[in-house]
Amino acid sequence: MPFVRITIVRETLADDPSGKKAAISSKIAAAIAEATGLPEREISIVFDEVDARNWYVGSTDVETLRFRS
Repeated sequence: MPFVRITIVRETLADDPSGKKAAISSKIAAAIAEATGLPEREISIVFDEVDARNWYVGSTDVETLRFRS
C-alpha cells in the first residue's frame, strides 16, 4: 500500500483547502495507480500544512519571500 506525505505551505491552500487537497490527491493517486496497477483505494495520501513563516528557503522564510515578490 503506497503512502504519500505531502508537505505544503498552508497559505497555498488558503482559498479552498478541501478542494485543492482533493484535486492534488486525485492526481497523485491516479498517477501511482497507473504506474503500479494498484487500485486508488489502496493509496494513502497525507497533507502536512506548514505556515509560510515556518518554512525557510535558505535563511529566509517563505512569508518574507512572498512579500518581496
